Amino acid sequence: MELGLVTLLRAAWIAATLPIVIALIPSSKLRSFQQFLLGFAKRGKIMQSSSNKLSVPQKLFIHFYVLAFVWTTLLLAATWLYAYSTTPKISEPLLFSSITSHLTGGSRIFSLQGSHTSKEHRSKIGLSVFLLLLMEAQILRRLFESIYVFKYSPYARMHIFGYLTGLFFYTAAPLSLCCNYAREVYKFGLSLIQEFIVKGKDRMLATEVDWWRFLNPLVQLRWYTWIGAAIFCWGWIHQCRCHAILGSLRENREHSDDYVVPDGDWFQYVSSPHYLAEIVIYAGFVVASGCSDLTICLLWGFVVANLVLAAAETHRWYLHKFDNYPRNRFAIFPFVY
Repeated sequence: MELGLVTLLRAAWIAATLPIVIALIPSSKLRSFQQFLLGFAKRGKIMQSSSNKLSVPQKLFIHFYVLAFVWTTLLLAATWLYAYSTTPKISEPLLFSSITSHLTGGSRIFSLQGSHTSKEHRSKIGLSVFLLLLMEAQILRRLFESIYVFKYSPYARMHIFGYLTGLFFYTAAPLSLCCNYAREVYKFGLSLIQEFIVKGKDRMLATEVDWWRFLNPLVQLRWYTWIGAAIFCWGWIHQCRCHAILGSLRENREHSDDYVVPDGDWFQYVSSPHYLAEIVIYAGFVVASGCSDLTICLLWGFVVANLVLAAAETHRWYLHKFDNYPRNRFAIFPFVY
């Protein structure tokens, strides 16, 4: 089951990415295919009214983040409880000694608790917990922005295929961050439910909780995980700023088709800095995982391909819409594309 889920997710990311990569190839022979795919990808200001037959309001973006919040929270809670169950009981002094040893490069302190394999296993489960925490932070901010920041026009639409793609993405992306241990977590969750049925609510609540053990999975994170977290935060902050800029342009424009050229932050360099920030955010996941998890790398590949395609179309729209649009801006990658 575990291997099957990982393989299925990898196959899904490859299948979703390949058509986009083909559409990005600058060839006149592929022009019809490019237009066909762009028809599914267009939304908001770049979607023509004639394409509204199979479309839904763009404000339904909130569905993505509600789904992602519920799903990621469930995965995070289950994975963290599983990590807690696999962590040996340790005293506070030993925990602080473990932190000191880990930060100074030592790793033998946990050899007293179990074998090297089990220690490595616990470390990887802790990594999944941390990645899900980052994803939760991203989703909560996007949910907040979709409610309080973005002012979607009632005329803004997106293709139904794009809507379904969004639902797929926000289901598969959180799962991709913890899929290597999905089978173990699933079995653990079933055992907890069975225990709850046998013991009952009162006896379950009476169980003593060791809060140090809850934090232990985060203590054993590798140095590259913190670098990945820093990259994630860098992209997270800039995406927040760029979305605030876009949101301010849309204030009091619910019933207007007028558009203003955004300015500030990464808009100085590219037309779609919020897409660039999204790529940086998911690059943070790749680095945090040690660049060794193929599923997360394929997830990032889909994010890059999808957003490059959308950014290129947005850039063309800006150039066509505004005669005085800054010519020094690139589509998504500064000084490159």
